[in-house]
Amino acid sequence: MTTTSYSHEDRLLTPTGSERRTTMRGSLVIAIRFTIVTTILLGIVYPLIVTGIAQLTMRDKANGQLITRDGQIVGSAIIGQSFTSPRYFHGRPSAAGNGYDATSSGGSNLAQSNKALVTRIETDVATWQKLNPGQPVPIGLVTTSASGLDPDISPADALYQVPMVSAARHLPEDTARALVESHIQGRQLGFLGEPRVNVLELNLALDDMSSGKPEAGSGK
Repeated sequence: MTTTSYSHEDRLLTPTGSERRTTMRGSLVIAIRFTIVTTILLGIVYPLIVTGIAQLTMRDKANGQLITRDGQIVGSAIIGQSFTSPRYFHGRPSAAGNGYDATSSGGSNLAQSNKALVTRIETDVATWQKLNPGQPVPIGLVTTSASGLDPDISPADALYQVPMVSAARHLPEDTARALVESHIQGRQLGFLGEPRVNVLELNLALDDMSSGKPEAGSGK
């Protein structure tokens, strides 16, 4: 029996120029296909599905929890707005843009030792003491939130303003106080967050009770 021996020579196999071009072309085609597929799935199909589910299951929240009066949008239940008249309950100060600017959400980021912050708070305290003398000013009415868009204040903040609003509207304080208490919302799920009062909803109810026609939403 005759056997044949083979000698093996180790050598490095390198692709030729045409093979490299073929490999690169194949990789490019795969990358383009992947980009097209993921763009369609994640940029079109997925957003449409999520939007459709939101519109079916939570339409109000998906559309921004807008509040309307007489067919007109007067605000959102989740974004505060500025009220300056003593006829209305006021929200917290806002450092978002010129105040409650949803495109510039944020706080002042000033330290407690910052002179500008101290001066601003002292000025706000003095203003509140003129509007509603004789009572300590709640801290919530002179400090801004991290977002600058808070639509709510604490029950203490709202009750503090009862004498001011009652005097401006010639309402009995008991009536205004009862209105505030009826708008106090409890903690979410019974343990999340703190009790709160939505300022816009309270002011709209105040207008409805006072004149039958809503005036809120103008921020005056």
